[in-house]
Formats: sequence, C-alpha cells, structure tokens
Amino acid sequence: MLLREAIGSGLRRARTARRRTLRDISRAARISLGYLSEVERGRKEPSSELLAAICEALDITVPELLTGVAADMAGQGRATRDDVLVPIGQRHSELRLAGRPGTPVAAPASSGGPVASAA
Repeated sequence: MLLREAIGSGLRRARTARRRTLRDISRAARISLGYLSEVERGRKEPSSELLAAICEALDITVPELLTGVAADMAGQGRATRDDVLVPIGQRHSELRLAGRPGTPVAAPASSGGPVASAA
C-alpha cells in the first residue's frame, strides 16, 4: 500500500465516521470536490498545507491522522509479509522453466480473462 492510499483511506474513514459528505469537507477546507475525491481514493498526494486544511475541516489533527495511517500500514505489512517474500532461487528457477519450449505456463490468477492458446 502506498502512503497516499493509506492517507486517503484514513481521511475517508474519518469523514464517514463523522457522517460528513465530500461536499461539506471540500467547502470547509476550501479545496475542490474533485481533488478531495482524488485524495481519498489515493490518486493524489496532498501537500502538507492541504492535508492540514482537510484535517481541520474534519476536526482532527494531522498527527492523529498520521498515527492511524502508520498503524494501518504497519498492520498490513505484518499480515502480508510472508505472502510476498519468495526465496530468490525459487523465483529465478520458475522464470527459467517458463522460458523453456514445451513447458506449460499457467496464466496469472489476475489475468482478467481467457488467454488464447497457441495452436
């Protein structure tokens, strides 16, 4: 997870917990509705000044937000660390095998659709 995504998620969580709309917060923080939406979705990384304005509109402090974000990121990192790490030799042998003629290669699980086979 990227920092901007975690910050956006923390802002959205704070906003929805207070039952406030994007429009309310964007007006109070004096930023555009579209930009605030992009920040919450983790597409834009706000400057420190904009982050402070958003936090003020949400009636939270920047340290409160960042403490929650850090805790979320630390918890997420511990939960998936073993799933991400693959021994170096194992990964390289998989790549070598995939390049051999006649060796079947499985499509990635997230390919999104059927893959045409070579006839």
